[in-house]
Amino acid sequence: MAKEDNKVAAEEQAQQAGFSIEKIYVKDASLEIPNAPQIFTDRTQPQVGIELSNFAQQLEANVFEVAIKVTVTSKIEDKTVFLVEVTQAGIFQIRNVPEENLEMIVGITCPNILFPYARETVSDLVVRAGFQPVLLNPINFEALFAQQKQQQAEAAEAAAKH
Repeated sequence: MAKEDNKVAAEEQAQQAGFSIEKIYVKDASLEIPNAPQIFTDRTQPQVGIELSNFAQQLEANVFEVAIKVTVTSKIEDKTVFLVEVTQAGIFQIRNVPEENLEMIVGITCPNILFPYARETVSDLVVRAGFQPVLLNPINFEALFAQQKQQQAEAAEAAAKH
């Protein structure tokens, strides 16, 4: 009887929604200081620009790679002080989740998990390059996701009109 109970419990567990982190890694990182060493003697306060994007792909059934790409550009007038680009990725197992929730997990939950790692990698590269650390502010991935959905809806609506 215990064997049947274990089988039923295993089947119930297989049907439950599940989420796990399989791996978190730096997929790509680059640092450029095109105006070194002269740029180190310029005391002008640089302007820092930050760009962020995220993407996901299904690797196999219930397994997804999600990545966020952060680009930090520091400039003094038209001279680049430094350019750092980091793609932080993770492999996530997502089981038995309704399709409408899957997109939110991949677009919000996974990037929220990856962002602190990307922030640390960016800061570490900038400091190793000899500059003051760049501390990235928290990102509201839920708002970004909503914005992307709205843009997609508007693009689909515009395409339908033509």
